[in-house]
Amino acid sequence: MKKLLISALTLFSLIPMQASTEEISAEALLHQMNHASQHLNYELSYILIKKNSIEPLRYIHAKNQDMVYAHLVYLSGPIREVIRRGKEISYVEPGVEPFSIESGNMVAPLIPMLDSNIQELSEFYDFVLMGRAREAGAASQVVRVVPKDGQRYSYVMWIDEKSKLPLRADLVDRDGEVLEQYRTISYAVNERIAEVLSQLDDIKLPNVITMPKQEPTESFWNVKWVPSGFKALNLNRYKMETTQKDVESQMFSDGLFSFSVYVSESDDFSLKNQLVRHGRRTLQSLVVGKREITVVGDIPPATAAQIAKSVKFNVPSITSEANVALKEEESVE
Repeated sequence: MKKLLISALTLFSLIPMQASTEEISAEALLHQMNHASQHLNYELSYILIKKNSIEPLRYIHAKNQDMVYAHLVYLSGPIREVIRRGKEISYVEPGVEPFSIESGNMVAPLIPMLDSNIQELSEFYDFVLMGRAREAGAASQVVRVVPKDGQRYSYVMWIDEKSKLPLRADLVDRDGEVLEQYRTISYAVNERIAEVLSQLDDIKLPNVITMPKQEPTESFWNVKWVPSGFKALNLNRYKMETTQKDVESQMFSDGLFSFSVYVSESDDFSLKNQLVRHGRRTLQSLVVGKREITVVGDIPPATAAQIAKSVKFNVPSITSEANVALKEEESVE
């Protein structure tokens, strides 16, 4: 009888394993994760681990009919939160007057790939199944998201086998070093979350800031090389308050990572050919003639340096100075 009971328990313990190991591609699994993160009503409590800090957070998401609600709360330090109500995103930060903007994306430390276009990313990234693991007490499938060109970072994702929600994400550089970790401590999927978050409709949030629309403009410089898949977004012009220098900047994104290129007049305070890397963030500066080029973003240092060197100027005199400076730099290297 004892042997029969042990055999029965062994059989039942294998059933979930067999069900979870049915053949499914890594890309299909990421599609399921993306769908679950956008349509389920759930709560994730997780920590963001960086080199010198640990940040505890709680993210609550719900979809009620066609309306999306979300609430991100920082669980330590001064009160900080981000609230999404449809296309309206409200930010509450210490020392800053609360404000709202019209946007479909929350600028906040969310677990990566919650709202990514997996189909578009598949053109520039390989998705590789790494096997099964356990995270936040749940059986998970591990998927690695690897750039095809080696010019950007990778992610390793732990996806809950039952809910398909992301429970962990490791940001990894090309040497295999983990730069950041998002690790879920506890989570819940519950339809009642939609009822709770829908009460945000009755809360008075800051008025939406109306941003002046900028007409499309051309600049005197352009970036000749970026990794495949990165697209240029809005071009901005502004004056720095401290130095009163005119600065132009342009952001680039591939849907997973982003970086910005800044161009300004060089001066005695310019960071000449300086490289600074802090965790996932890289800053690469380059002085070409009378111009200072700075690349800042979530990209490897070698990629940032290559982008900075590819910036060309359209003004003849500046172009001449730039080419001479670049040739001198290349000869030194």
